[in-house]
Formats: sequence, C-alpha cells, structure tokens
Amino acid sequence: MSLKNQITEDMKTAMRAKDSARLGAVRLLLSAIKQREVDERIELTDADVIAVIEKMLKQRRDSISAFESANRVDLADIEKFEVSVLQTYLPKQMSDAEISAIVDQVIADSGAQGAKDMGKVVGLVKPLVAGMADMGKVSGLIKARLS
Repeated sequence: MSLKNQITEDMKTAMRAKDSARLGAVRLLLSAIKQREVDERIELTDADVIAVIEKMLKQRRDSISAFESANRVDLADIEKFEVSVLQTYLPKQMSDAEISAIVDQVIADSGAQGAKDMGKVVGLVKPLVAGMADMGKVSGLIKARLS
C-alpha cells in the first residue's frame, strides 16, 4: 500500500473513531499532498509524500518555537500533537551514529576541505538520509565536521 493510500485509510479510521484532533492533522496532510499534485500536475510517489511531510514538520517546529516564545502553550500543544501525527508516516529515523558515519563517508569521498564545500556535502548527504533524519541536525553536523 502506498503511503498516500495509508494516510487516506488513517483519515477514514479517525473519522470512524470520532478522533477530531487526529482527523484534522491527517486532513491537513492530505490537503498539502493534493495541493502539490494539482500544482505540479503529477501523481506523487512515496518519496514526494515524505518530502511534503518533512516540509510540514519543519513548519510545525517553527510554529512551536514561535508560540512558546509568545507564551501560547495552548497553540504550541496543538502543533506538537500534529508533529506526533506527521512523524508516524516517516520512515524509521536514523541514529546519530549512523548519520555521523554517512557524513564522514561523504566528506572522505568528496574530498571536502572546509566550510566552502558544505553545500556540496549537504547535496550528497541529503538523498542518503531523506526522510530518515532531520536535515537541520545533519547540516549542523556537517558544519561542525568541516570547520
């Protein structure tokens, strides 16, 4: 079953269970997926759906930090719940050791020397960890290794 079909089935399950919070989060995700399909006039693959989920997660994390800095705990809690729902559709996350090994291997293979090569290294690492690691964390790790 494709990831998009799984999300649709989860929406139906949330409807049957009358779980309005989960239903809202899943509907937001399906809406974002359909919007991208309409915009690009394509049928999204699982990799494309994962990219949509990652984008939504990044937006939610930014919102959480903004809400917490404004002392809006109620809104931050809603966003945290949406993050937990969205994360269920991502593949199993890589450990820090696995990410470090991949980063070290790519740096060695590409011959990257310093901070000026960071973009090249990020470009090579991103397809290897897509959906399985937070790119913000990966980028910070690459920056630390190249400095």
